[in-house]
Amino acid sequence: MWLLDKFLKAAIKHGHLVVTDHDGTTHEYGTPTGSPPLRITLTNKKAANHIARYPQMGAGEAFMWGWLKVEEPHDIRDLILFVTEQAGKPGDKALKPKGKLRTAAQKLIAKADSINLRSKAKKNAEHTYNLTRELYERFLDEDRQYTMAYYREDPATTSLEKAQLDKKAHLAAKMHIKPGQRILDIGCGWGGFALYLARHYDVEVHGVALAPDQIAFCKERAEEAGVADKVKFSLTDYRDVQGQFDRISSVGLLEHVGTPHYPQFYEHTARLLAPDGVMMSHCCGRAGPPGFTDAWTRTYIFPGGYIPALSELVSQSEQYGWQVMDVEAMRFHYSYTLEEWYNRTVQHREEIVDMYDEVFYRMWLYYLAGAEQSFRHGDMVNWQLIYVKDRNSIPMTREWIMEESARLRAADADKVPEWRFSQREAAE
Repeated sequence: MWLLDKFLKAAIKHGHLVVTDHDGTTHEYGTPTGSPPLRITLTNKKAANHIARYPQMGAGEAFMWGWLKVEEPHDIRDLILFVTEQAGKPGDKALKPKGKLRTAAQKLIAKADSINLRSKAKKNAEHTYNLTRELYERFLDEDRQYTMAYYREDPATTSLEKAQLDKKAHLAAKMHIKPGQRILDIGCGWGGFALYLARHYDVEVHGVALAPDQIAFCKERAEEAGVADKVKFSLTDYRDVQGQFDRISSVGLLEHVGTPHYPQFYEHTARLLAPDGVMMSHCCGRAGPPGFTDAWTRTYIFPGGYIPALSELVSQSEQYGWQVMDVEAMRFHYSYTLEEWYNRTVQHREEIVDMYDEVFYRMWLYYLAGAEQSFRHGDMVNWQLIYVKDRNSIPMTREWIMEESARLRAADADKVPEWRFSQREAAE
């Protein structure tokens, strides 16, 4: 316990944390505030050392395995947000690997993990996205948007369903779509954005992804909507797509491409896009310099995944004839999205445990809470970039984006889904 004790004494600067070790001994950190302290219990004698040796990996595993328990009325989200906000600035150094050698080793391992050849890319996609449909139904909105929602109004009074619909309008508006165009949706997920485009525009859409169950579900949705003749979905690696498209959308894909493959991504998409075409890319991003994905996330949630810095996206794309015409940093929107996903996961605890087990449920909670803190207290944002090969492809000013987004939102004014029950509503 001495190593964890040393770490917590240095890390906890305000607030009040009480840790009960496996042998019943109690340790207090910070200063009492008048509110109930945040209490955790370590149930295994190996827990303290496992956490202290590498906090990012060890803490997640200890919670998953039941070695670390957060006592009510708090939960793991409270603990993660409590610890990570201690630094008062992005990137708490106390939570990162110590020493140049360890940091270098982590970077090398992460770099190797980001090499996503076709067979590995498919396996990685299936690891994340081929989980049971029922799991995603429990915490996503009805359209299964597994990327950042766009909160145009107060997140406390805006439903996830409304925010996701507004996100699709914002993205579609930036694509400057015209009737009769062919659109490629790379990493189409469960088909929501492709079907949205087909509903609002007279266009043909081809969605591709690598998870079999996602594509099967997409095809079912297209048939049910009566647009299977205009919206096609295929189990295809984007690197194998042929033909030419007027517009390309890439939403939540670049995080899975891997930095060694950025040249291939930009070279191939440039080949696929018409000379006067537009590519719209939305991805999680770093507000600072390039970094590496922590070991816990790479191991349990997104194998092969990496969140890019803006400098990486721009410097790589410009080598293949792309011109970046618009960049928007979406701050904090994802933290509110992840908070709602967390709340809905908690709401459906029993069902998720029945689907998998307690270890999976705790893993999912840790993932969502950890991701939320990165976008709330860390240096993570979402990047939206408009790429062209010809500067004449879009209007000179950005008014077209706001005007088209407003038109799309007005057209869907009667389609906003009901506010689904969540823990936020329960707390009220």
